Formats: sequence, C-alpha cells, structure tokens
Amino acid sequence: MTPLPLSVFKTAQQNLTGRIRRTPQMDIVLDSGQTVTAKLENLQISGSFKIRGALNTVLSLQPEALAKGLVTASGGNHGLGVATAGSMTGASTTIYLPRNTPASKIAKLEKIATKVIVVGDVWDDANNLALEDARKTGKTYVHPFADESVIAGQGTLGLEILHDNPEIDVLLVAIGGGGLISGIASAAKLIKPNIKVIGVEAVGAPTLKNSLDAGKLVALDKIETKANTLAPRQSAQINFDIISEYVDQIALVTDEDMQASAEWLWQNCGLGLELSAAATIAALRAGVFSPRENEKVCAIICGSGPDGY
Repeated sequence: MTPLPLSVFKTAQQNLTGRIRRTPQMDIVLDSGQTVTAKLENLQISGSFKIRGALNTVLSLQPEALAKGLVTASGGNHGLGVATAGSMTGASTTIYLPRNTPASKIAKLEKIATKVIVVGDVWDDANNLALEDARKTGKTYVHPFADESVIAGQGTLGLEILHDNPEIDVLLVAIGGGGLISGIASAAKLIKPNIKVIGVEAVGAPTLKNSLDAGKLVALDKIETKANTLAPRQSAQINFDIISEYVDQIALVTDEDMQASAEWLWQNCGLGLELSAAATIAALRAGVFSPRENEKVCAIICGSGPDGY
C-alpha cells in the first residue's frame, strides 16, 4: 500500500485544532519503579480518542452527505465520537451498538445521538446492520477504523506526543479494529523512524495478532473478553497492511490484568478508565512487554470509564 504522507496528518491536526482538547501527558511510576509517560485521552471530549478520527472524517464530508445523516456501528467510543461530531456539525446520527456495550455508554449515547439501536452479540453484527441501514436510507456511513480520514485523525495523537515529548522511544497502543495504532504508527514513524510501536490486544480477542501470525486477515471464531472496544472479530485490509509495516510487536493481556491495572490507576492516579484504556499499563505491569533499560515509554490511555472503581 502507499503510505499516508505526513501532510495528511498535519491537515487532520489543523482540522481538529480548537475543536478538541490537546490532552496532557503525565508520568506514572509503576510498582516496579519504572516510570512511564501516559497520554491521557480519557480526558478527551466524548471520553476517548475516537472523536479525533470521527470529527476529522465528518468535517471532510460535503454538505449533501451531512444532510443525509450519519450512521455507524460501535462498541461505544466511536459512536460517542460520531454523535459528538454530528452535534457539532448539525448532522443527525444513528448509532448501532452490540449487546456487550456497557450500559453507561448506551445511556450517554442516548442523550446525544439521534437514534441508538442495540443489536447483535459483537461489533461485527451491529456493523452489518449499520451498513444495511446506509444502503437502504442513503445515510453516510462512518467506519470506526478502516478509513483513511479516520486513521489520519487518530494519527494526530502521534504528532502531539512527539511534539510535546520528542524523547519518547516506545509507544504502547491498545488495538481494537486497528484504527488508532494505524494512525499513531504511521504518523510517529514519519517523524521518528526508529521509534518502536507496540500494540496491545486482549487474550480473548487477538484479532490482529492472529492475522499477523497468519500473514493475512483472519476472523476470530469467538470473542472472549469483557473489553468490548478491543473485540471485533475481524480488522480490515488497510489496517492490516499498515500494522504489518509499522508495528513492531503485539502483546496480549488478560482481562484480569486489565481489571487489576484499571483499579491500580484509579487508586494511585485518580484515573477513571474502561478496561481497554488500562491495557497498555497492564502490558507493563504484567510483564508481557518489557522495554529496554533507559527506553522512554509512552502509554496511550485511550478512554474513560468506571471499570476501575
């Protein structure tokens, strides 16, 4: 595939400036004594990084596409991003959610989206119905990860991190469908080619790890994780190609380690997170990824939630 140029990410950053938050970075000292820098996207508007890709995509749409309304499927965070982007641009929004979406996110979405439909066991099921809705009604479908404008929006995180902290050697990024890590890895390696990008997936949903091991996209037979935003059965070719090229390693974490890390981050740092947002710290605390001595690590804390309370 042709790599996305740096100009695409800088344009996305210009689009988003003044519309979203430039979230802070803070140093966290783990029980091991290791210091890790955390990029706090749990403080982002809509509650997660997803607003970056959703809003960048929606701002690129023609007026007639906006007028038809927006439709998507989500585990919660992307839906909140699209609903927020719709509110900011005056577009109606229809959000399909699988039944494993946390009740708190459903309630939040029902306050800002035009229509919320809960259907299917996992994201892939809800997504099929969102695509059918778009075909039947003409609504504009906004993909949560397999779209260049979404990837460009997520990649603005890489620009911010390295601008604010150019000494970072390693980026730890949670993987669901792969949009976040596709954007961050692409942008970061354009700026600092030797930086390492480490993906983190749930043991019960190793979508990209299995695909990389197989050398092609594969679909999981089943999902066995409570971290629903890390749990599509299958990614997409664009994400697979980028991750194959730019991601150095994928580590797997258990639900128990994510839960323990979410609780630790609440108790020690006052961060209220969902399981997926604790995945990067869980990878360090559980030792499934160990940086070299003196490597400076940045862990993306991707979304807020009550799982650590």
